[in-house]
Parts: sequence; structure tokens; C-alpha cells
Amino acid sequence: MSFKNKHITVFEHQSVKLNQVIDGIEFNSSMLKALQSYYGENGVTYYSLIHNGVRFNEYVGVIQVGEAIIEVLPKADNSQKGADEKKKWRDILIDMLFAVGVFEIHAPSSSSLKVKHNSILDLYFEIFIKEIEYLLHNGLVKQYRKKEGNVSALKGNIQFGKHIQQNIIHQERFYVRYTTYDVEHKLHFIIFKTIKLLKQINTNNQLHSRIGALLLHFPEMPDIKVSEATFEKISFNRKTQAYKNAIEISKLLLLQYHPDVRNGRNNVLALMFDMNKLWEQFVFVSLRKHKSIHTTITAQTSKDFWKPETGYRSKIKPDIVVNKNTGNCIVLDTKWKNLNGYNPSPDDLRQMYVYHEYFSAKRVALIYPSTDKSKSSGIFLDPKTGKELDKECSVLSLAVEPKIRDWQKNIYDTFNDWLEIEKTALTI
Repeated sequence: MSFKNKHITVFEHQSVKLNQVIDGIEFNSSMLKALQSYYGENGVTYYSLIHNGVRFNEYVGVIQVGEAIIEVLPKADNSQKGADEKKKWRDILIDMLFAVGVFEIHAPSSSSLKVKHNSILDLYFEIFIKEIEYLLHNGLVKQYRKKEGNVSALKGNIQFGKHIQQNIIHQERFYVRYTTYDVEHKLHFIIFKTIKLLKQINTNNQLHSRIGALLLHFPEMPDIKVSEATFEKISFNRKTQAYKNAIEISKLLLLQYHPDVRNGRNNVLALMFDMNKLWEQFVFVSLRKHKSIHTTITAQTSKDFWKPETGYRSKIKPDIVVNKNTGNCIVLDTKWKNLNGYNPSPDDLRQMYVYHEYFSAKRVALIYPSTDKSKSSGIFLDPKTGKELDKECSVLSLAVEPKIRDWQKNIYDTFNDWLEIEKTALTI
């Protein structure tokens, strides 16, 4: 079976059982054992283990298991899970990731991406390849580094101990420590290691030749071990800023790659996104994209909520806070789930009541994805008398649309309409 055919596409919250056939591919014991091994004793957030299978959570993206790719897509409706639906939600997911800035490329533009992307993994690989092609075209950055060894001409500082030890016979040589200016530095070590990883795990035939060309033209670098600390120590300056996107993708790939040390056939690479956080960021950038100059929109604005006798204070942090220069405040919280006509959960409503109090909010609203656009409101009740308080919480359901720019504009329009209907004069 060719690599490109070993591709399974499922949706979030979907279960996959042993020997189940999806998209013509059998979910076999080898795949299940690899996912069970990756899950380990502490578990992972991407999926849960069930009897002879796995159940995916609210994370979307792609997990490569050996030669097979399991793609997990978002879904906010109850339509059939056919090939057309999979393509629709794959395109929506990729467009959302581009909109929030997960995918950024330097040159010339995302429209020049050539590969037909059967998964986010292909997209990540091509963006990384394009970044490295761009760096090679513009010339790799050189940096100063310390080097020592035997040289035929005296330069730098003689290391007398090693010089005497190694050059008793060869008195024409000098063992010295000196400074050199070349392309052999940490950024290139990381990039070269990532190119070699791509050569090993890529399953898209359209990318094979381009990865081979990178290995041919990129200078060979020493192999290094990478960890979180490796990337934390990296700082970018004016000359190396162009490396940032490539290094970010390298970090994602190298740290999320889990080789199968036992038999080497079921290596696991997981590139997964929390759909709740992605939805929050997407709504935030959509509102901010169309806001007026008299409005500020911030994400994850925190306030102290509880102070213990010792230790750190607890904070509350709504997803989105909109402030008008008139002093009016609106608090929004996003939830990636389809209500299907039901009320929001009591936990979500309690959360919004607290936001009303602590942010002195004029309005609050919960924002959900849906098949249709709708708006509704409810009033909070006094706990003692049961009477209506001067506090309400609205529910905004935003219809998912295939064209991302139209969808972003409609998110803004829905929010604006909600404010205008209540005659609050708070339009952004």
C-alpha cells in the first residue's frame, strides 16, 4: 500500500475501534498499540483509551503513527460524515489556523503553496520547506563561534597543554583556540535536524524531491539533542528574525516526535490543537479585525478573584473583553460546542454572572458555533427573592461558513447586531 493511501480521517469526539475500516484503511493492532504506548501511564489530552480502541477529545489536527496518518477534524453540526464533509471541515480548520496566525510564511505568500494538502501535516511540512528554501535563497546567516584545534598558522590563543601534547613532532602546527565566522551555529543545527526528520517521516510524494534538494543544498551540521531548554535559550535579532517561523515549526516537530525505540516502525508524531482555544482566538481576531478606533478588544484579561492566607492569588480570566471609550464594558466567553437548542450549562452561566460582577460589565454573552445564526437572552435571578436582576446573559450562535473572510465579517456583524437590537449604543 502506498504512503498516501494510509490516511484515516475522523472527527472530534469520534471513537475508533480495533479492525474498524475508515476511508478504506483498517485501524489495526499495530496502530492501536502505538497509540496506547504514546498514551502511557499519565495519559495525553488528545484522546482517551477505550476497550480495543480510542476516543478522540476536543483536540483536532493530525497524529502520524508509523506509516499511517490519523487526521482529526472539528465538527459543529450533525450532518453526515462523508468525504465532502471531511474536505469542508479540513478547509475550515486550515483557514482558521491561518486566520489566527498559526501558519505564517515569509515569502512570497501562502497562495504559492503548491501541494494538495491531505492533512495539516502536509501543510506544516510544506511551509517549513518553503521557509528553508527562502533562507537558502537569501543566504544563510553567519555567526561568530569559538573553535579550537591544530592549525598551520598561528591565530587566536595557544592552548599550551594540548599544543605540547599533540605537536612535539609536528612543530610547524599550533593547537589554538580562536574565533571563526561561519554558518555552523545552533539555528542551523536545529534546522538540519528537522530536515532529516522530514526525510524520515514524510509520506507525501510531492514533497520528497524538495526535501531531498534541501538536504543536498543545506550544509551538513552536527547532530544535537533537543529539548524545551534548547529553544528557550534562542533569541532572535535583526539578522536572524527571518528564522523565527522555521524554528517554531522545528520546535513543534522535534518535540512532538516520539520514536518507537523497540522496533522503529510505529513512531508517533502528534500535531494537535485545542479546538476551544482555537475558537476563542478565531472569534477574537475576527472582532478585532473590524473594530472601530474607539474600541479596544483584549483577550484573556485577568482580575484577582480570591486571596489565600499564603500563596498566590486566584484570578478570573474571560476570553474576550470589549471596552468602549465611553467606559462601557462587554464580556464574551467562547465555547466550541453546538447547543442544539438546549440551554447553556449551569457552570457556563455561573461563570458569566461572576464576569458581570467583577468587570462591572454592561453586557455579557456566550458565543457558540452553530449551523444557523441566532441570538437569545436570559435574565439572572435574585437568589433570595427570585426576582429578575439588572443582569442578563445572551447566547450568540454563529453559523459556520466555508469562506473564512465572509465568516469573520458575519461574526462581527452578528455581534454588532446584538448590541444594536438592545439599543445600547455600544456598536463597535
